[in-house]
Amino acid sequence: MSIEFSLYEKKLINEIKETPQEYLPNLLQIVRLFRESVVLKPAEVSFHQGWKEAKAGDTRPVSELWDGIDAE
Repeated sequence: MSIEFSLYEKKLINEIKETPQEYLPNLLQIVRLFRESVVLKPAEVSFHQGWKEAKAGDTRPVSELWDGIDAE
């Protein structure tokens, strides 16, 4: 375990200890949802999901992909 990870782990543990008991289930759910949102799925899983969506017609025209994005 790296020193940097250990520092963040200690900070997280301290925050958890400071959280009232009745809020711990919600905190656990938040942490799990966060982890699931930032961890990349394996390429094979992503491909199969995309293929399933394409076969189901769940697609958008390329011309719409940048709609609402303010990029120059």
